[in-house]
Amino acid sequence: MTLAPFVRIVARGKGRARTLTFDEARQAMALILAGDAEPEAVGALLMVLRLRGETDAEIAGFTRALRATTPQLPTPDLDWPCYAAGRTRGAPLFLLAAKLVAQAGYSVTLHGWNAHQGPAADVREVLSALRLEGDGLAYLPLEALSPRAFALLNLRDTFGLRSCVNTVLRMWNPAGATASVQGVFHPSYRGLQSRAAALLGDVNLTVIKGGGGEFERNPSKDIAVFGLRNGQDVEEIVPPILPETRRLHAPDHPVDIAALWGGSLEDAFASATVIGTAALALRAVDTTTSMPKATAYAAELWSQRHSITRRAG
Repeated sequence: MTLAPFVRIVARGKGRARTLTFDEARQAMALILAGDAEPEAVGALLMVLRLRGETDAEIAGFTRALRATTPQLPTPDLDWPCYAAGRTRGAPLFLLAAKLVAQAGYSVTLHGWNAHQGPAADVREVLSALRLEGDGLAYLPLEALSPRAFALLNLRDTFGLRSCVNTVLRMWNPAGATASVQGVFHPSYRGLQSRAAALLGDVNLTVIKGGGGEFERNPSKDIAVFGLRNGQDVEEIVPPILPETRRLHAPDHPVDIAALWGGSLEDAFASATVIGTAALALRAVDTTTSMPKATAYAAELWSQRHSITRRAG
């Protein structure tokens, strides 16, 4: 079977084209990931979807196919994708938030690829330099986890545009965690990813518009939270935790993440970013807690980050 029938469905022309069903999307992505699709057809399909926008069923079907190719992995409590490619990102403060969640006793799996970023935003460099991995926190690089998905993501360099692959990778949850957090750059994707997750049968998901597209909140702004909690749709506003109004990763406010983590740098805004992000993630894995309690717990974890052993989850 070739990809041509699926390209025909979406690209026939005005009045004749239609969207892919869940199963058609699953079959199309299965062909692509198996290496059985012509590269020209892959490009045609992805760019048509890019032009008209993907549907919930298409994203869910593509994700189902990707999940079916994933090797068996230990199941963590929390899935945390990190695929942002923003050139203007500053220090990846969300990594410190993920570490706090791990210190709370939950197992957290990060997975991703972070191209086109400066040294300050390099996820792998920070994980290594600060020795964050281990004790409940793991990072899975995309190129090792799924070389074919990695090749699809890198078609961005060929197209000069992102494709729905970026969204599918955020939806992936390769280790089958019971909860997932996702950051998006474009606000419209919050609802899309939430609805696609429901089609997949996922039950606990938190999606926000985050710094540079990562799951990282601005502590001085209201945050619109989309997703699922125990299988039920969630759409709520989380209030700011700082009175100061500031943009995340402002060029005139660079953060030395090593100094911040080590304690030699006091930066209230950066610390609140970590605490606020960790609070959202803690609430994702413990759906019974309230946002104020999760924030207070995250603040406690931050203040004791170098003096406590990993707690029982």
